[in-house]
Amino acid sequence: MTIHYAIIVAGGTGSRMGSDVPKQFMLLNGLPVMMHTLLAFQRSKCAPHLVLVLHPSMQEQWRLLCNAHHFQVPHKLVVGGESRFESVRSGLEEIRLTDGQAPGVLIAVHDAVRPLINPDLIDLSYAEAARSGNAALAVPSSNSVRIEQLDGAGTFSYPREKVYLMQTPQTFRAADLFHAYEQPEDNTCTDDASVVEKTGIPITLVPGDTCNIKITFPDDLLVAERLLTSRRSGSSPDYAQ
Repeated sequence: MTIHYAIIVAGGTGSRMGSDVPKQFMLLNGLPVMMHTLLAFQRSKCAPHLVLVLHPSMQEQWRLLCNAHHFQVPHKLVVGGESRFESVRSGLEEIRLTDGQAPGVLIAVHDAVRPLINPDLIDLSYAEAARSGNAALAVPSSNSVRIEQLDGAGTFSYPREKVYLMQTPQTFRAADLFHAYEQPEDNTCTDDASVVEKTGIPITLVPGDTCNIKITFPDDLLVAERLLTSRRSGSSPDYAQ
């Protein structure tokens, strides 16, 4: 039997949003961003066990928000670290304590500030990870690409059809993810796929969704609001409410 988990990483402070409110707590159509994210996973067919990793300084605020919005999606709250790597590792330790030795465990890792994730893509990610060992959402670059030379002396063009923009969730067999996060933290590894790839495991890409945006800047929140309004009007599926 397959056991599904999702680690929701929520460590951002909102500094690039120009706000004192952490971006995961900002209101999106009347509901904190992170609540949309948890609801999307709950609405997926896999309906994974949710492990929410949050900095200790933010946990009381989250509890107050849950009470204020009568938010009842079941989840385990875990103390996050000073980096994304440390936070994912904390989430993994929580899973290791409960189902670490069970066969067939799949673990997705998702950014809390990607609230528009399509539940169908969540299920697709788990299905591909069950088949091939891992699955990482990605979209091909639609822009021309230039890469800076290693010596900093200039840039060179690179075929955009060879470039993919990574998204989350990124989903893995538990044993592979546990092993990958036993490595020392490497700042060049900016997502879970790169951490796992460093152990020698190839990564399987799954077509992502351009609507699966990451809330980083103020304009991102405006775009997300428009997309949610479009879904509610019936012009696109209502995956988040």
